[in-house]
Amino acid sequence: MRIAIAQINVTVGDFIGNQNKILDFINQARANHCDLVVFPELVLCGYPPEDLLYKEHFVRDNLHALQLLIKKTKNITAIIGCVDQDKKILYNAAAVIENGQLKGISHKEDLPNYGVFDEKRYFSPGKNKQLLFSLGKIPFAVNICEDIWRDDGLSVQQAKNGARLLINISSSPYYEGKAELRWQMLKRRARQTQSFICYANLIGGQDELVFDGTSMILDPQGKILAQAKQFREDLLIYDLDVSSLTTTKNSVKKLTKTIALAQNIKNQTTPKTHFYPTLALKEQVYQALVLGTRDYVRKNGFEKVVIGLSGGIDSALVALIACDAIGKENVVGISMPSRFSSAETQSDAKQLAQNLGIRFIEVPIDHVFNAYLSMLKEDFQGTHFNITEENLQARIRGNILMAFSNKFGWLVLTTGNKSEIAVGYCTLYGDMSGGFAVIKDVPKVKVYELAGFRNNQEQGAVLIPKSIFDRAPTAELRANQKDQDSLPLYETLDPILKSYVEEHRSFDYILKHNKNTEEVKKVIKLVDKSEYKRRQAPPGVKISPLAFGKDWRLPITNRYKEF
Repeated sequence: MRIAIAQINVTVGDFIGNQNKILDFINQARANHCDLVVFPELVLCGYPPEDLLYKEHFVRDNLHALQLLIKKTKNITAIIGCVDQDKKILYNAAAVIENGQLKGISHKEDLPNYGVFDEKRYFSPGKNKQLLFSLGKIPFAVNICEDIWRDDGLSVQQAKNGARLLINISSSPYYEGKAELRWQMLKRRARQTQSFICYANLIGGQDELVFDGTSMILDPQGKILAQAKQFREDLLIYDLDVSSLTTTKNSVKKLTKTIALAQNIKNQTTPKTHFYPTLALKEQVYQALVLGTRDYVRKNGFEKVVIGLSGGIDSALVALIACDAIGKENVVGISMPSRFSSAETQSDAKQLAQNLGIRFIEVPIDHVFNAYLSMLKEDFQGTHFNITEENLQARIRGNILMAFSNKFGWLVLTTGNKSEIAVGYCTLYGDMSGGFAVIKDVPKVKVYELAGFRNNQEQGAVLIPKSIFDRAPTAELRANQKDQDSLPLYETLDPILKSYVEEHRSFDYILKHNKNTEEVKKVIKLVDKSEYKRRQAPPGVKISPLAFGKDWRLPITNRYKEF
């Protein structure tokens, strides 16, 4: 049996584009003499469609697109993720199409309703445990994403019913460590069910989410026989010796023989063993940021992006990601120095732009800042320079960036990191102004790690100047300002934030690992009182188990105190 997994990048709601891409990959699979081609979860409408599912015409258009694909799926079996409807009830579904006919539809049974998932808001759970299909004499079953994650879930029942091949179609979002977690789960499920597993995962960016692909085929011992690329479209083709797949329903526990790659297939289109190793963690995270940025920019119709270059590490990393995502010719860097900007940061911003080969614009803001101070002088009389005047500079810069965006149609990429956004060390309508927050889910320490990782890929060429790495972080909104004037060192801050934000740990728990009571109290207070800012922040790429945005739903009006 020649199996193909079509790991493709689709766009939510683009039925014509998605349908054409699906058909193209069906044709590629057919040209390679594949018996079966498998597509990811909800690939027809894009994932997640969210409240578009409340639009009856959206569901109708999805079903119409499916009918058109059925007619064009000749001489091959295809499994396509789609929305199914029974009267007013919606199902997350997998259509099994064989030679131009719909053979059946499997419905997702386990609907996730945690983290970024809200599937119970839209779908009803399926009740088709007994549904089996066959390809020739080979019994197989189809389940969808979450169905295979539960140890006593649908996949186990399908194996007991006689399925020798379990096909799981998924749209499993990426976060750091997810690929390893997913493989461990699939290995466990293969061993538990003594079945072969064909796992087809989506790839691409959708708002905050990034899907990494990493589709794979495993044998009953949990060995990966074939694996697709990460963060790239791929047509994974693999040949199975099906001689031991025609076992009876009662021989599930006896099926232990590994199916090897079929040998001596003489057709000239026979593919070689298809295996792309999983990337190292830092490269995974970096590629997730690149893919998420590229797809957000392109799928929302933008050609160019603009970034405020401060001469600091955050804007340097964002600029580098943007160049890798959409090309240096489509990235513009704007330096907006004030009286507090040092010669070093101004020089580094210009040098960075030169190293990256991006267009560089300098717009000094001191005269605008002076105009604000003059205008407000009478009303502010008798007060001292404080965060008000600091934020005025950030808001002037935000206005300038948005002016360029409006005039030329460039998307503003903000440069705030997760550490700053967590504690509110950012300015509403200032450095938070923009359309997409590339490193919104990247803690400050990891910003340095990723920047260093990418710098080291150039084999001698320097992209980010060394002085940017060496300089103490500073917003340069007042004389001699350093981030650590207001915050703990990032090496101390980030572990506190990981415990409090990502792991929901209590104040008492965190004190077991950090004995500085006042420091921990300060951080928790800053996180709690900054929710109103985060609620107004642009979306950004999710690369952690819990990101601000769809993952995080803290009430703004909230008097709960832990100490």
